Amino acid sequence: MATCVETLGPLLGTAAGNATGYLCNRFADTTSAVDSTYLLFSAYLVFAMQLGFAMLCAGSVRAKNTMNIMLTNVLDAAAGALFYYLFGFAFAFGAPSNGFIGKHFFGLKQVPQVGFDYSFFLFQWAFAIAAAGITSGSIAERTQFVAYLIYSAFLTGFVYPVVSHWIWSTDGWASASRTSGPVLFNVVWGALIEGPRIGRFDHAGRSVALRGHSASLVVLGSFLLWFGWYGFNPGSFLTILKSYGPPGSIHGQWSAVGRTAVTTTLAGSTAALTTLFGKRLQTGHWNVIDVCNGLLGGFAAITAGCSVVDPWAAIICGFVSAWVLIGLNALSARLKFDDPLEAAQLHGGCGAWGVIFTALFARREYVEQVLGQTGRPYGLFMGGGGRLLGAHIVVILVIAAWVSFTMAPLFLVLNKLGLLRISAEDEMAGMDQTRHGGFAYAYHDEDDGKAGHGVGGFMLKSAHSTQVAAETGGHV
Repeated sequence: MATCVETLGPLLGTAAGNATGYLCNRFADTTSAVDSTYLLFSAYLVFAMQLGFAMLCAGSVRAKNTMNIMLTNVLDAAAGALFYYLFGFAFAFGAPSNGFIGKHFFGLKQVPQVGFDYSFFLFQWAFAIAAAGITSGSIAERTQFVAYLIYSAFLTGFVYPVVSHWIWSTDGWASASRTSGPVLFNVVWGALIEGPRIGRFDHAGRSVALRGHSASLVVLGSFLLWFGWYGFNPGSFLTILKSYGPPGSIHGQWSAVGRTAVTTTLAGSTAALTTLFGKRLQTGHWNVIDVCNGLLGGFAAITAGCSVVDPWAAIICGFVSAWVLIGLNALSARLKFDDPLEAAQLHGGCGAWGVIFTALFARREYVEQVLGQTGRPYGLFMGGGGRLLGAHIVVILVIAAWVSFTMAPLFLVLNKLGLLRISAEDEMAGMDQTRHGGFAYAYHDEDDGKAGHGVGGFMLKSAHSTQVAAETGGHV
C-alpha cells in the first residue's frame, strides 16, 4: 500500500515537498487520535461488563450471599487494577521478550511509547478483570473471602497475563490464535476442589436446584454483558482507521469492526433461541435464566473467531454452543459438579468450542486482513486444510495444562490450610450475615394492614433496621 507521501507527492508537485510532509504528519496525528479514542471507548464498554457480571452473579446466588458476591466483583476491578499495573501488563506485553512471558513495562515504566499507550493498558486491564469476575461466580456461596483475594490477585497479576502474552503479544508463541485464555479451566479447579454447596445434591446423589434469588438481576446483567461485548470483540482490533483497499474503498478496518459486531450479535441470539426451545423440550418450561446463559454461551463461543468468519457461520456457532452448554450442564449434574453460574460450562466448554469453530470456518480473506499477512492458515471447511485446526487444539491443551499447573496447586494449598471453604454453619446462615455484617436486604410480611405497607402488607426494611429491632425487642 502506498504511503501518504507517495500518494500526495505527485498531486502537490515537487515544489510543495514541505507541504506534503506537513499534511502527512497531520494525517498521522489524526489517525492516532481517532484510533486511541476508539480504543478508549472500547475499554469503557469492556469495563461496563463488570457491572453486568455483578448483576448476573447477584441474581444467580441466594439472597443471603448477595453482599459477598457484590463485594468480590468490586474487588475484581480494584485489586485487579493494582496488580495488573504492577505486574500483569508487563508479563503480558513487555516487549521485546521471549515467547513465554513479557519482561518490560513493570509499573508502566517506559509507557507511553509507540504501540503501548495508556489506552492500550486500560483496555487490557478491563479484559483481565473480566477473567477474574468469571471465576468468582463459579465458586460462589462457599468460598472464604481471603481465598478469593489471593486467587484473584494471582490470576490477574500472573496466570492470565502469561496466556495473554502467548496469544496477544507479537512475541507470543501462539500469537496467531485468539481465545479467552485461562478462564477455560481455572473455574473448573476451584469448584472441583471446594466441592458442591450444601444441599446441592441429596443423599441419593440427585441434583437439587438452589435457585438464585432474582431473575430480574440476571436479565439485567445479561443485557449489560451483551452491551459490553461490543467493546470486547470489535474493540480487539485496537484501531479503526486502516484501509484494506485503494483510497475511497469501502473495505477497511471500520467495515471489519461492523462485521465483528454482527457476528457477535447473531451467535448470541441464535444460542439464546436454541436454548429456549431446547430446554422447553427438556423440562417443559420457558426459562429465562436458561435463555440468558445460552445467550452468554453464544457470545463466549464466537469471541475466538468473531473477526474472521461470515455472519452465516456465526449462526452455526451459536446453535452448536447452545447444545454444548445443555450437554455440559447435564454432565455436570451427573458428576456432582456445582457451579452456581455455569461458568465452567459456559466459558470453558462454549469457549473451547469457539476455538475449534474458528479453525473450521475462518475465511482466508478475513484472516489475511486482520493479521496483515498473506499465506496464513484458515478454516478447514473454507478450503484451508487442517493446519489451523491442529494449532488451535494445541493451544487449548497448553492453556489447560498451564492453568492446571498454576491454579490447581493454589486451590489445593488454600484448602489444606483451611483458607478455602467456609464452615458449614456459615454456609447455612449465609455469608452476608456471618462475614459482612448483615443482609443486603430483608423482606418482611406485615399482617397488620397498616397504610403505606404496600400491596398485601409487603414491605422492604433495611438490614440495619432489622438488626436494631432484634436488639431492642422489636422497637426501632
